[in-house]
Amino acid sequence: MANPKESDVLVIGAGICGVTTAFHLAQHGHKITVLERGDIASEASGVNAGGLGGLGWGNNPDLQSYLTAGSFEIFKSLQLDMGYDIEFIAPGGLQGIHNQEQWDWVRDRVLNYQTQGYHAELLTSREARAIEPEASESIPGFMYLSKRGKANPTKTTVAFGEAASALGTDLRIGHNVEDMNQQTDGSWQVQTNQGIFSAKTIVLAVGAWSKPVGDILGIDIPVAPVKGQMWATAPMPPSIYHLSGSIESAYDWDRQTPDANFPPDITHRGNTRITRHLYGGQSRNGEIIFGGDRQLVGYDYTPNANGIEVNRDQASEIIPMVGKLPITRTWAGIMPFSMDGKPIIGKIPLFDNLFIVTGLASSGFGRGPMSGKLLADYIHTGHPAPVLAEADPARCVVFQ
Repeated sequence: MANPKESDVLVIGAGICGVTTAFHLAQHGHKITVLERGDIASEASGVNAGGLGGLGWGNNPDLQSYLTAGSFEIFKSLQLDMGYDIEFIAPGGLQGIHNQEQWDWVRDRVLNYQTQGYHAELLTSREARAIEPEASESIPGFMYLSKRGKANPTKTTVAFGEAASALGTDLRIGHNVEDMNQQTDGSWQVQTNQGIFSAKTIVLAVGAWSKPVGDILGIDIPVAPVKGQMWATAPMPPSIYHLSGSIESAYDWDRQTPDANFPPDITHRGNTRITRHLYGGQSRNGEIIFGGDRQLVGYDYTPNANGIEVNRDQASEIIPMVGKLPITRTWAGIMPFSMDGKPIIGKIPLFDNLFIVTGLASSGFGRGPMSGKLLADYIHTGHPAPVLAEADPARCVVFQ
């Protein structure tokens, strides 16, 4: 009699990357088991702002284009074609420009984007207020990205899990992985707190826990846990229509000298703030939700009140009305930042039949579905898509 805990592929982690990898593998006809120590979307995939998309495909799509624009199409299909209500909407995104130096930088950036076939426009504040009436009239302007949108992160991740389950995936919550051992035939046995599971292939989709899971296997996966924090107002009538943010952090990161002790594109080095970062908008239930800090503080889920206020002040510079609204709740999540800033997607060359998807930083939700599809296609065919070359784990995953 076959062991009921056997499968073709065992996916560890039921965040957005894990459930979308499972879904696409199941579409290919594989027998899949997903193990999740908590609930679906119980970590970063369920506590973000739900931002999607980016600049579009461009004339010569690179990995970033594939992950953002490709995921955007998968989100769209999940709601429009498959019938899952994930609160998907694609109104575009606005990023506020605070001063003349940033305006000049964004102007050059937009021209460069346009020559590459990407979708970006430079708007004056007056032009922006025609499509976002609450946008500030006291800043120089905004960069408008028409290929951006949003969805409800928890609903979306759960929906992908349901879609995978409808194709036969065995999704197990409350299963904490305690050990992993490769057998002589190359297959794997995984010990959990609720029994042993076996599979030909393992996919590690554990996000910010990549490093401790790597420790079980004796490998170093260079992913740092970075805390992001969010805040929300009480439900309001529809007031903010676009995914909204600021160009300030991108402007500052473009000028900063890399530090080998910290991953790129974070807001703090130690306790010192080096920039402000902002993203957010209004959800279907009326809450206005913003966030932005990215701090390397380990697995600390406690929101920092000072950071929340800094973020709120920045949001008020972009959308003045939010400065008049009381904050009703705050929360934090832990994001997987690779030390070189690039995703880690593909086969770990130190083992047979071991794959990984991680390092998607603060945009794991928006880039997760295409990451899962590219990895599932790789496992199914045995060949990685050429665009995955820059995400190859071989560049950074080593034995300890």
